Amino acid sequence: MFDGLSITAVLPKSYLSLWRYLPITYFFKAFVTMVQKGPRPLVLCGPSGSGKSTLLKRLLKEFPDKFGFSVSHTTRGPRPGEKDGVHYHFTTKDDMVAAIEKGEFIETATFSGNMYGTSKRAVEDVRCTGKICILDIEIEGVKQIKRTDLDPLLVFVMPPSIGELERRLRGRNTEDEDALKKRLDTASREILYGQEPDNFHIVIVNDKLSKAYSELRDFISQNMVEKKSALRGL
Repeated sequence: MFDGLSITAVLPKSYLSLWRYLPITYFFKAFVTMVQKGPRPLVLCGPSGSGKSTLLKRLLKEFPDKFGFSVSHTTRGPRPGEKDGVHYHFTTKDDMVAAIEKGEFIETATFSGNMYGTSKRAVEDVRCTGKICILDIEIEGVKQIKRTDLDPLLVFVMPPSIGELERRLRGRNTEDEDALKKRLDTASREILYGQEPDNFHIVIVNDKLSKAYSELRDFISQNMVEKKSALRGL
């Protein structure tokens, strides 16, 4: 597959000056790094019911050629309407643990007894298309991804109040009282973390969807410097 490829045609001149002194493997690794490096990922985080998934869907619908969604893995079962490989990669606990041990995941978290995680493959699949990769992850995942070299833009989406969050979650009618209480307790901790200085680049209070979406678009437009020319529509 590399027939006819000249390493000197794709490497910067600064690399070529070292050609005589370094092995070919050095240049090949440098070339692979150049190819794989893409625009900064965009991370959306927030309590269940905050509306972050709605904002994400709206962004993908309006700009399908500029953003790509990194599909997470989970060990929970699919909900009505969810499709494997679209909303999540549904897997077993044994398979996911094995993949984690092999170093195949960027971040993982456990919520309500179910495992969630973002694989390296999922992110690279998006970045190799030249699109901005969007990740929808939990607080624990944010802490882990901040320790990587992905240099993501971090957005925290929160409800206007815990009371409003409870109203939204009850409106779904998908969980019993015990599960709902656990979600609200978790949400309270997530909001405290989200509001701490320097944990996120921006905190968006989703009290009105159109306003929250406008804030998200403005933030992306101002901060995605490497994709500035491609984001003129934002």
